[in-house]
Amino acid sequence: MRGRLRMGLVSVLVAAGLAGPGVGVAEAAAAAPPTLPAMSATTLGERYTANQRAIADAAGSARETGHTGRADKLARMADPGRTFLSFDGRAGRVRAVEVVGDLAAADRIAVLVPGADTDLDHFDTRGDKPYSAPGGGARALYAEIHTQDPTARVAVIAWLGYSPPHTISLDVLTTGRADDGARELRRFVAGLYAVAPAAQVSLLCHSYGSVVCGRAVATIDVADLAVFGSPGVGVDDRDDLGTGARVWAGRGGSDRIDLVPHVSIPFFDTTIGFGADPTSRGFGARDFAAGGGGHSDYLRPGGRALYNLALIVRGRATEVTHG
Repeated sequence: MRGRLRMGLVSVLVAAGLAGPGVGVAEAAAAAPPTLPAMSATTLGERYTANQRAIADAAGSARETGHTGRADKLARMADPGRTFLSFDGRAGRVRAVEVVGDLAAADRIAVLVPGADTDLDHFDTRGDKPYSAPGGGARALYAEIHTQDPTARVAVIAWLGYSPPHTISLDVLTTGRADDGARELRRFVAGLYAVAPAAQVSLLCHSYGSVVCGRAVATIDVADLAVFGSPGVGVDDRDDLGTGARVWAGRGGSDRIDLVPHVSIPFFDTTIGFGADPTSRGFGARDFAAGGGGHSDYLRPGGRALYNLALIVRGRATEVTHG
């Protein structure tokens, strides 16, 4: 009975995916990204300046072509107080990677990997929940870490370094976008160690972003992998991830991601579904209490999930509370 129910749910999801891509905001014209030097502690300033200029130029182009909403959002991203390691505003190739904190001086680095429907229009905020977007979430996490330890030498990175799928699309059910993202994430983390070779890196991966991290972590040297709101990470057991990192999993009490069937079904040249529920006892991850929030509430200021994720980034594993 349960197997038939799961298959029925998958059929519904596939039908939704085949119906077409989700509705997105029309892309404004943007120039090719600037040529950047390789990442190192001495080139950060040059990268930040070049990307700030590129974002400001993209804001101008968006305004000239009538995309005023996008222009306003890009103008906020181009604020001189913000620091971006990379930026690409071209349609179909959108990338934005922001650093919150002093990356070169950090001894702890957290990389936030977002899930579906993340783009430039949702980089800083989603509706009335700015913490549910990569940029807003990175700032919320950074603030929580410094609430716990004002002396912490930490950098938090909002990593829109791949093309997340739309929620209503076949891509969100398969690993194709995640495989592409995993390749980019591996390269990116290698670059982080060129900047701060002694730092401890943690991957904090939300929703479909946890699939990206699951595909990448075997060949990335990280201290912790924390997944939350996860549909699965592409394997059925923590050991199958092939990592020596501490692996954490949490799910909010009102997160309907628990309705996603945990299956892996061959489908033409790909696979539908992402394997076992990483919060299940049999998976073998360390659980962390994520409170009673929904799918977009994990980085909500004052929330239990944010509190525990900050502890994980700080390396305070024994202080993490459990669900």
